[in-house]
Amino acid sequence: MIAPLLRLILLNNKGFSMTTLTKILVVDDDPELRQLLKTYLTKHGYDVLLLPDPRELEKTISRFSPQLIVLDWMMPHEDGISACRRLRAKSEQTPIIMLTARDETVDRIIGLQMGADDYLCKPFDPRELLARIEAVLRRPTFIAQHGTEAKISFGEFVIDPNLRVLLRSGQAVELSGGEFDLLLALARHPNRILSRDRLLTLVHGDNAEQMERAIDVQIHRLRKLLEVDAVQPQIIKTVWGRGYVFSLPADGVSA
Repeated sequence: MIAPLLRLILLNNKGFSMTTLTKILVVDDDPELRQLLKTYLTKHGYDVLLLPDPRELEKTISRFSPQLIVLDWMMPHEDGISACRRLRAKSEQTPIIMLTARDETVDRIIGLQMGADDYLCKPFDPRELLARIEAVLRRPTFIAQHGTEAKISFGEFVIDPNLRVLLRSGQAVELSGGEFDLLLALARHPNRILSRDRLLTLVHGDNAEQMERAIDVQIHRLRKLLEVDAVQPQIIKTVWGRGYVFSLPADGVSA
């Protein structure tokens, strides 16, 4: 059965992102969990394919080319550990996050030794799974192999650094290049105070001094697009005398 918290969080998340840059393969024998994870991960900008067990795993990987696999441990026909070991023996390097109801330390060790990249115990908060997915996708080894940077989700918005687009409920939001660069710089450093000088350097590099006045105009524009009330911002906040803070909402995930 699906944990009540998991069901509540998934069903209360509305609005779907239509980006398909990063592909996730979910392999789990629980049909309800599979569908709920598909709904949740799709909402956060992923292209999700489902399998009920590992029997078609290699064929699906070959056809679908996922960037990450979410793999259940206990399944009929073949368990996830055996499937993970088989993939690694064939030099398949796609990152794998194991899902399991087994919470013993030795089980976690076995999963990691067999080649899993991370491990999450059931029942779980889907926001934690999303955070672990994003963490794996932003590891230097993944970026070196795939040349991509994980997206950043907050509320109904998704920032895709690779396509350089901001989506709101799956629809592109019109931004200038400078506005996107400033938003991305803020979102890459969530819940940290960034001075104006630091932001200018992050966004404009050696040309920072020439762009000093532009940053205030861009902050004002971003607030009008992102905030419910731009006069009392809750996402891009001002810390007087120190700079700005990109404040992630409770369901936000930084990449």
